[in-house]
Amino acid sequence: MGLMKRFSMIFRSKANRVLDRAEDPRETLDYSYQRQLELLQKVRRGVADVATSRKRLELQMQQLEQQSGKLEDQGRKALAMSREDLAREALTRRSGLQTQLSELQQQYSSLQSEEEKLTLASQRLQAKVDAFRTRKETIKATYTAAEAQTQINEAFSGISEEMGDVGFAIQRAEDRTASMQARAGAIDELLASGALEDFTGPRDDIQAELDRMGSGADVELEMQRLKGELGPGEPPREIEGTQSGAPGAAQPGAAQPSQQPQQGENT
Repeated sequence: MGLMKRFSMIFRSKANRVLDRAEDPRETLDYSYQRQLELLQKVRRGVADVATSRKRLELQMQQLEQQSGKLEDQGRKALAMSREDLAREALTRRSGLQTQLSELQQQYSSLQSEEEKLTLASQRLQAKVDAFRTRKETIKATYTAAEAQTQINEAFSGISEEMGDVGFAIQRAEDRTASMQARAGAIDELLASGALEDFTGPRDDIQAELDRMGSGADVELEMQRLKGELGPGEPPREIEGTQSGAPGAAQPGAAQPSQQPQQGENT
């Protein structure tokens, strides 16, 4: 039994949430206003019915008054003709009509009083309906404005979140682009220095040799520049045997030249 109660409570809570999401206060206000108009229309129909009944009584009362007057004239004429029996009969009928007329007057007064009450109630209800209509339109306008503001805020919030994701993506793209640019520059430098060989282009041995010669010439120029910065001085001594075949170097096994006698010796 406890489990069934829990299921019932969960179902009602979920149903209430669904109803809350589906409910639109503007539709509820319009429905309430429509119901009030229907009630007002019923009151007006009641007033019209009472007025119709009152008018019908007025016609009946007028007919009875006419008949009563006619019987009175007939009784007067009968007495003038010494016909008391006819005069008495006429007056008797007139008395019955007066009784009916008195009852109709009471009903007429009651209907008239009821009509006045219903008319006043209709006027009050009309004023309330008009005030509710004004209040309803004000609430609807306020709710519509609040709903629009909420949608705008939600849109801005969604845009902000999306722009955050876009900014992160842009940052990643910029980082990857910078990394690729740095890598491409490093590869270009390695290709230019000859550390890497470009297999994508045609192999040209002559061009490679010319590039190496150009590189050697650049080195020699750099050596000359450094020597110029050092200035004139005693050149560094060459290590014996490091440059064989160089001019002025002693060759192994070669005869040493004899010393020339000095001038004036043994003269």
